[in-house]
Amino acid sequence: MPLKKKSAKRKTSARKRARPTAKSAPRKKNAAKKAQRPKRKPAAKAAKPKPRRPAKTVAKRPSAPRRGNGATATATPALSLIDGLILQARKAGADAADAVLVESAALSVAQRLGKPEKLERSESRDLGLRVFIGKRQAIVSTTDTAPAMLKELVERAIAMARTVPEDPYCGLADPRDLARKIPAIDLCDDTEPTAAALKEGARAAEESALAVKGVTNSEGADASWGRGTVTLAASNGFHGSYARSHYSVGAAVLAGEGTGMERDYDHASAVYGRDLEDAAAVGKRAGERAVKRLNARKAATARVPIVYDPRVSRGMLGHLAGAINGAAIARGTSFLKDKLGQRIFGSDIAIIDDPHRPRGLNSKPFDGEGIANRKRAIVEDGVLTTWVLDLRSARQLGLKSTGHAARGTSSPPSPSLTNLYMAPGKMTPEEMIAGIFSGFYVTELMGMGVNGVTGDYSRGAAGFWIEQGELAYPVSEVTIAGNLSDMFLNLTPANDLVFRYGSDAPTIRIDGMTVAGT
Repeated sequence: MPLKKKSAKRKTSARKRARPTAKSAPRKKNAAKKAQRPKRKPAAKAAKPKPRRPAKTVAKRPSAPRRGNGATATATPALSLIDGLILQARKAGADAADAVLVESAALSVAQRLGKPEKLERSESRDLGLRVFIGKRQAIVSTTDTAPAMLKELVERAIAMARTVPEDPYCGLADPRDLARKIPAIDLCDDTEPTAAALKEGARAAEESALAVKGVTNSEGADASWGRGTVTLAASNGFHGSYARSHYSVGAAVLAGEGTGMERDYDHASAVYGRDLEDAAAVGKRAGERAVKRLNARKAATARVPIVYDPRVSRGMLGHLAGAINGAAIARGTSFLKDKLGQRIFGSDIAIIDDPHRPRGLNSKPFDGEGIANRKRAIVEDGVLTTWVLDLRSARQLGLKSTGHAARGTSSPPSPSLTNLYMAPGKMTPEEMIAGIFSGFYVTELMGMGVNGVTGDYSRGAAGFWIEQGELAYPVSEVTIAGNLSDMFLNLTPANDLVFRYGSDAPTIRIDGMTVAGT
């Protein structure tokens, strides 16, 4: 210890000798100050370390953008969770892995004849992990994100992947095909409605429907809200997340008495609450539709033009979507399997899929495999321009993914369209109907009698008979039939397209179909 003190004194004196005097105050003044200081013990005169220049630091950004070879996304607890899960899977033996986390909350109310029937709130957090070992893949999911559970999840996934048969078409996307920029789409209303506000919407819808003359009973009205966040990450470098909200209101009522009663409904949906159609207007329309169906007749069997109301015309888009789905094309089970690049509709028909439509009910900034998606003309000038492909179906067909993969937490991705719509035509619905001497206006379809392999179409229907260019009387209990290949070629759209359902078409007319009645 004495040696250390002696050394300290030397350092102190060395510092005093090295202290420059040019900038010091006059000696007398300095001496006066020195005299005022209390004498310190030798130990207190130990050398003080030279003041160090502050180290150059880089501030850490807790919410800095994460960059992979594909898209970027802001760091969130959800991304950190699935990143850690993917890392565990790789350490456990997976060659590659991806994970998706779906977090959602929902609130819904329902009433019938003014009495509450349901008030329900739910919250969920579902996590799905997919691992690859060579050309084998396995998928597991859980709602429990505790560390012990995640460890077990990884172990189970790895064990499954080692035992399942090989799939030569499975695998993650090439990093070059990943979404590099996630577009900002207006998809989420941050406002959460109260249960009282939803109750008021359901009440307004039902009361408005019951106020329509001729309405005698109610099946009820409901209003709902939901919000969900999808977070996707993969070992190929993709990180992405988006949130989407959903509002809806609807009512169903009955008109008439006894065996002559008829039922109808209406509903509306929107991404933003302020865009949702007025609940009273929705209810009134439901009531009016039910009353118009009273005293329905059966139509005689005939071959006539059929006009589809917009509420049911979008079903044609559904049949088209199923027929051009890459999985069906790869299996050879579609009546359109040989029609790519050929005319399947009239020359004035355009059908578009737009995943980036602001406030679209099915919009999303990237697909379920992290691949960039974009607006596409599925049919242009009547010509089929593309299949709807995810990675697996694209590899089967020797093509590239079209960015249409959709997935959940417990199943592999599959092809699916987003905001699909048929471009409007030039005629008004009234002009379209005015040109029909005898025909059928369809407002409701029943059953699923459609053969995707042959295109044969047969469904139960209800609506109104057209006589001399006007809706003459309600019709029920009839069947309409044709073949989708012929129906597509003979289809004419009206100009009344409205985006209401996520998949939308205007009023359409199809000539040459058969109505089977009495």
